[in-house]
Amino acid sequence: MSEPRKQYNEEFKKQTVKYLQEQTKSVEDIALELNIPVKTLYAWKAKYREFKNEPIASLDRVRELEQLLKEKERELHESQQRAADAEEELAIVKKAVHIFSKPKN
Repeated sequence: MSEPRKQYNEEFKKQTVKYLQEQTKSVEDIALELNIPVKTLYAWKAKYREFKNEPIASLDRVRELEQLLKEKERELHESQQRAADAEEELAIVKKAVHIFSKPKN
């Protein structure tokens, strides 16, 4: 008699693929570790693979991440500039309120 087939939910499969991508071990080693057939892991990997979880291995991915970093730094700088401008405007308004709220002699 053979064993009944194990059923795995989608979340388990996705987490297993993420684990596969983050490890330096081979798929065969992980298959042994998890007691799941190698063919099954390869099928899951083909279906649920997310490239953002993989280690940086290509020059294109490095360039993509550098570009993203530059974009985020620019956005941060713009946000900081807007905050500084708002603080300056607030200081001017406070001074104006102070000047115009003084009683006239």
